[in-house]
Amino acid sequence: MTDALSKDRRSALMAKVKSRNTSPERQVRNALWTAGFRYRLNVRKLPGTPDIVLPKYRTIGLVQGCFWHSHSCRRGRNRPVTNTEYWNRKLDGNAYRDAANQAKLVELGWSVFVIWECELKQGTEQLLAHLRHLRNVSVNLDTTPPTAG
Repeated sequence: MTDALSKDRRSALMAKVKSRNTSPERQVRNALWTAGFRYRLNVRKLPGTPDIVLPKYRTIGLVQGCFWHSHSCRRGRNRPVTNTEYWNRKLDGNAYRDAANQAKLVELGWSVFVIWECELKQGTEQLLAHLRHLRNVSVNLDTTPPTAG
């Protein structure tokens, strides 16, 4: 099957694909901010330049597009039928790089939470529940137990 677009039009279309400040990232950031979590964006000193870093909780939030990061959902399993060698190499390489960066982050003591684009269609409640749990654990660790007197 040949591409319906010319090479120049396809190139122009692909150039518009953003890697930062995407709609899913903005949705997650808005939910985090509203819930009272403070974060940093795209920290270059960490492996893979993670999307969202919550330093207080030693947690990394990776907002992944299903297609680009080969998620197991319908959208992530679909591969282009033109130029298959290129796309297989590209998408498999993305998945391999993601796994390597996540392993490095865990080695450095970070907790990594992956937020898939398809999951955001159901809202951000799962993410917020996970982070509220971290907040409660952090609060419990910060308080000293009462001493017997």
